[in-house]
Amino acid sequence: MTFNENKNRIFSDYEEIINRKNSISDFNNGIFLRYNNPVLTSGHIPPFWKYDFCEETNPYLMERLGVNAVFNAGAIYFNDKYCLIARVEGNDRKSFFAIAESDSPTEGFRFRNHPIILPDTCPEETNVYDMRLTLHEDGYIYGVFCSESKDINSRNLSDACASAGIVRTKDLDNWERLPNLITKSSQQRNVTLHPEFVDGKYAFYTRPQDGFIFAGDGGGICFGVCSDITNPVIENEVLLSERRYHTITEEKNGEGATVIKTEKGYIHIAHGVRNTAAGLRYVIYLYVTDLNCNTKIIAQPGGYLLAPIGEERVGDVSNVVFTNGAIEKDGNVYIYYASSDTRVHVASTTTERLLDYAFNTPKDAMRSADCVRQRNLLITKNLKLLTLED
Repeated sequence: MTFNENKNRIFSDYEEIINRKNSISDFNNGIFLRYNNPVLTSGHIPPFWKYDFCEETNPYLMERLGVNAVFNAGAIYFNDKYCLIARVEGNDRKSFFAIAESDSPTEGFRFRNHPIILPDTCPEETNVYDMRLTLHEDGYIYGVFCSESKDINSRNLSDACASAGIVRTKDLDNWERLPNLITKSSQQRNVTLHPEFVDGKYAFYTRPQDGFIFAGDGGGICFGVCSDITNPVIENEVLLSERRYHTITEEKNGEGATVIKTEKGYIHIAHGVRNTAAGLRYVIYLYVTDLNCNTKIIAQPGGYLLAPIGEERVGDVSNVVFTNGAIEKDGNVYIYYASSDTRVHVASTTTERLLDYAFNTPKDAMRSADCVRQRNLLITKNLKLLTLED
């Protein structure tokens, strides 16, 4: 195959992936729909990000800057486009942000020509990832992400420190870097900005933790406010969605997509983590908070909303689903979730279905004896109904 033939093949394969139609899968639990294909993969990366297409300097047409994975995408509907700000991880393990957009919420996502260039204001920062996007009532679109640096107090090369980085924009092109969020916690990850002022202040959902991987004494998802977003200091964090023994949030949990405001409350789509003999297992769960009190949970169904199935369970970090982006438009909700730190999928539903699920699904009964009583009530009800139908 000649150089040009190989180049044409590379672009043909790329366009085939971009233009691939996405169909609804056979999965159906009444809450949401899954789709057969991921919406973003490493195959969606433009070839000119990876190859040197000069025959003189790259006669074998090798990948010079490979891409390992595309995952954990923030999401926003902007300028009549569904926009995903994905975490793109190179073969060198460094992550960066890039915008993929489409006219459709479930297919056809194409990356812009260049990744996002963030202002390089933190010399100690080694890696950035997992941006949550919030269109705030102050007129800015904010991105809150993990800013990772080496733990200089440890000789272990795997020990790192996580902070919440903050940027803002009005056009998704030009980004202003603000100072990292400061709280009383030694580390912060999975921080999300609330889209409205709360008593005239900026409000955040935080996740305090003692170490980079494990939450330690961190109790779960918290809520805190600051007066000035350009000097973001939270003096007090109030526990909101707590970690509980022998539940899906036992090891840790974290806020996912920006909250969705409805007439009944704010829908929160979060992730929960438990430890197993095979390693950490991540799932997605849901809860609703009061419109007038951000720290009051008014509905929280037991168990998970979404867990990895089939091929979703396989990847760089297996048995994981993770979301940091969802788009609500005209009552339809598109949850963008990554599987196994490798690719991005979409699940579609409606605010009506999510509220039904939230308020009418039983809470976690917390003990096996109580859980079986809970299930038997449902069984007895259904057997009576089915007998009448027969």
